Amino acid sequence: MSEASHLEKLEKILGYSFKNPRTLHQALIHRSFSHENPHLEETDNETLEFLGDAVLGLAVSHLLLERFPHLNEGELSRLRSSIVNERELAKLSQGLNLGDFLRLGKGEELTGGRQKPSLLADTFEAVLAAIYLDGGMEATIHLVERLFEAFLGAERDADPLKRWDKDYKTQLQELTQGRFRMAPVYLLEIEEGPDHDKTFQVSVALDGRILARGSGKSKKEAQQQAARQALEALSDD
Repeated sequence: MSEASHLEKLEKILGYSFKNPRTLHQALIHRSFSHENPHLEETDNETLEFLGDAVLGLAVSHLLLERFPHLNEGELSRLRSSIVNERELAKLSQGLNLGDFLRLGKGEELTGGRQKPSLLADTFEAVLAAIYLDGGMEATIHLVERLFEAFLGAERDADPLKRWDKDYKTQLQELTQGRFRMAPVYLLEIEEGPDHDKTFQVSVALDGRILARGSGKSKKEAQQQAARQALEALSDD
């Protein structure tokens, strides 16, 4: 299959036709390919990935505010972090078969690069940036709305927090992995009371800095409360 046909196939999957297909071409070039083939003078997709991260955040924020105007800033931030994370972006990337269109170096190919969640999520962001550069924000929001419909919900007056606020620890880990490339650590600080009526206090830290504390009748409950407080603190930041 020629390069042009290859890109046209992806355009059909995306539902978007590029005015400048070279932008989409760049979005699919992993740094391992450009490093192993310097003679081709191909620019990898890392700068597009950087732009795509910001574009995606703006597009999702726009759609959330449009659909759920009754939510406050902290609630919107928590909802956005539940939707925009490596796991969900990798799933969307797999659904679009982006891995099949990637140009990888031999080493990355041999280690299963086409199935790596981090690589797939990065590629999704790069492709989104390519659409933004080629067609503007309106085209980008249209695509994001279609792809994220399952997350945004069909009813605009629905309460999405009931669906997404069930596991604060998972949300916090996805947020910190995506923003800081590290996982939070939970520490038991206080355990008091008789065996039948104990109370636990737990702190959650990131890179040695305590983000928040939580308490509960079990360690799990205390950890969830700490994670919830940390999410709110990071949303405020």
